[in-house]
Amino acid sequence: MDGRMINVGFGNFLVASRIISAVNPHSSPMKKVKDEAKRNNRLIDVTEGRRTRSIIILDSNHIVLSSVQPETITQRFSPATATQQNPCAEEE
Repeated sequence: MDGRMINVGFGNFLVASRIISAVNPHSSPMKKVKDEAKRNNRLIDVTEGRRTRSIIILDSNHIVLSSVQPETITQRFSPATATQQNPCAEEE
């Protein structure tokens, strides 16, 4: 099992293997998914009052609202390259 943690904003992390998708929150179906999760007490809001920029769907059927763009969350899944692990390597 992948135990990596993905930062979803403001010091909040999710286990990478539990994330099914990160989607744009502005479509009508996603608004319905969010409303249904709220009614069923499955909604987790980690936006800290900021604008919701992505909806993250977990394998437990919980919905996480994040202020981080879905593209950014997707990029955080990719393994770190040597340059990202050691930013000083480019300067040598």
